[in-house]
Amino acid sequence: MKSQETMLCCLMLFLATECSHYRSKDGDKHQHPEGKLKTGTIQEKCRGPCLTASNCSQPCAQHFRGEIGFTCHQNKWQKSTETCTSLSVETFFKDFNSALRLSVAAASVPLYVLDFRAPEPLESVAQGIRRNCPVDYACIIDVVKSSEATSGNIAFIVELLRNISTDLSDNVTPEKMKSYSEVANHILDTAAISNWAFIPDKNTSSDFLQSMNLFARQLHIHEDSENIADELFIQTKGFHINNDTSEKKFNFSTSMNNMTEGIIGMIEIPRQELWKLPPNASQAISIAFPTLGAILREVHLPNVSLPRPVNGLVLSVILPERLKQVLLTFEKINKSQNARAQCVGWHSRKRRWDENVCETTLEIMNKVKCQCNYTGMVMSFSILMSPKSVDSKVLDYITCIGLSISIFSLILCLIIEAAVWSRVVVTEISYMRHVCIVNIAVSLLIANVWFIINSNFHKKAQDSNWCVALTFFSHLFYLSLFFWMFFKALLIVYGILVVFRRMMKSRMMAIGFAIGYGCPLVIASTTVAITVPEKGYMRPDACWLNWDNTKALLAFAIPALVIVAVNLVVVLVVAVNTQRPSIGSSKAQDLAIIMRISKNVAILTPLLGLTWGFGIATLIEGTSLIFHIIFALLNAFQGFFILLFGTIMDHKIRDALRMRMSSLKGRSRAVENASLSPTNGSKLMNR
Repeated sequence: MKSQETMLCCLMLFLATECSHYRSKDGDKHQHPEGKLKTGTIQEKCRGPCLTASNCSQPCAQHFRGEIGFTCHQNKWQKSTETCTSLSVETFFKDFNSALRLSVAAASVPLYVLDFRAPEPLESVAQGIRRNCPVDYACIIDVVKSSEATSGNIAFIVELLRNISTDLSDNVTPEKMKSYSEVANHILDTAAISNWAFIPDKNTSSDFLQSMNLFARQLHIHEDSENIADELFIQTKGFHINNDTSEKKFNFSTSMNNMTEGIIGMIEIPRQELWKLPPNASQAISIAFPTLGAILREVHLPNVSLPRPVNGLVLSVILPERLKQVLLTFEKINKSQNARAQCVGWHSRKRRWDENVCETTLEIMNKVKCQCNYTGMVMSFSILMSPKSVDSKVLDYITCIGLSISIFSLILCLIIEAAVWSRVVVTEISYMRHVCIVNIAVSLLIANVWFIINSNFHKKAQDSNWCVALTFFSHLFYLSLFFWMFFKALLIVYGILVVFRRMMKSRMMAIGFAIGYGCPLVIASTTVAITVPEKGYMRPDACWLNWDNTKALLAFAIPALVIVAVNLVVVLVVAVNTQRPSIGSSKAQDLAIIMRISKNVAILTPLLGLTWGFGIATLIEGTSLIFHIIFALLNAFQGFFILLFGTIMDHKIRDALRMRMSSLKGRSRAVENASLSPTNGSKLMNR
């Protein structure tokens, strides 16, 4: 008896110690609720000299395992990676095992029932969940919520969620999904977003989203419509559907934090898609993430500038395999007028946003509607923000109408030049002047045709060699336009200063074609040779020169702007030289000189590409829409300017055209008179 009493006292003392230990730990969790999302503080940064691109590491703060990596940047140590974690498999169930022992320690239970041996070691958290809380996974929630959201803890929790989604997804109930969402909500907090960037494995965010979708796919809902999880940073909903169901919609309204208003998102399953379902009931599940867009990291692509900012909720949808299309509505987070939206879907295998799976059907200032294709690889959708691009119906109408007028004007210009060619090409200068006008019109006409092909073909061609060809020829002929303008300016200088007085026509033609087509060909070919191997030749969203990665657009902008500047100098030279009156000049001669200056300026201003000066402003981020409209107007109507100032306003061309028309009228009258003459009449009677 004494031995039993002694054992009972020891037992009670042991249990009391365990109980006080458990309560103290539980008390610690509630004493510091504010600090759970703070990263373990660093004692000090790296010592020693900070050399460019050098690295070092420091241990984590007390009670954390791992290290913090630093990289020297601009003579300062900056944190690059962090693996500090306080979580382990043992920490999840240590307190739970103590509580379990207390629950069985009752006076009515014989001592031989109690087993004081150490529990079997857990190989994974999934094994611990099976042993301790298989019904709802609730035994891991408190440990997760009490942990600090360091980069190491975030990575540990993502791995935990991944293991649960693969090892414990055989019978997922709404209760399990709710606990799963509570764990995920902890690392989606806005205070934890910055720590995701220091996780060494850059695929962690993609693994997290894939685990969420995989676990939700195994969920079995009970009621017809359920709000399964309603956390601050994650919402989950589901309902039953079949082929008789009317159009179904998921409506979400969730905030980025407690202080901001709700951001709206909606998923709609079209009626024609629901017809594909069998009569027996199926289910649809959707998850909304307000902060995940700022966390997801895309795999680097050579032709894409990262990161691409997400401007709405990330909406995941899990549907039956037969359904292939969904309609989504996103409210923009950034409602700026210049923030153009692009509908995208997250490709889980490529680990990046895929713009080819979605189409923007409507975009207004605050909301965007998308039509997206649903597949097993693409189950999450959102909108990207493109602040550098401006989308406006006004610009579309201006471009469409302007290009139509421009192409018609250029064709008319070439017809007029062909009609009056023999009458206006009298001297070498006049001959080369009209050669310039013809080649300027041809270059711009071909460039406009390539522009139309690009605008209708770029979505299909951007991943193929066709896009390279489209970009190359557009680049070539737009450059040819400028270089022929440049040669025309040289001809003006030649006509005013008479520098090359005895130059032969054949030599002038050779120089003209070498400048007009040779220089653009060299520049365009060099650009292709340098940037295509690096996959930085084209923009990701259009068949045109890349800017963000390789700055290939400079191969067009620099020559064009230099030519514009040179041509401005030519205009000044023309003005200065034509203002020098010869001896014996009268006022009438001075007036003629002034008229000549005005005419030269009026012709040179549109022909020498001054409109592209407004193009510089459109490259600046945040530029007002008015600059884009002015540039679109002037650029789209360049063909009309060439017809007006280069052809119609030239009095010699007008005179030659009148003579041509008069001669045609004279010939028609002669033919008519000849047909009505008596001789012809008698011949007809004899026949």
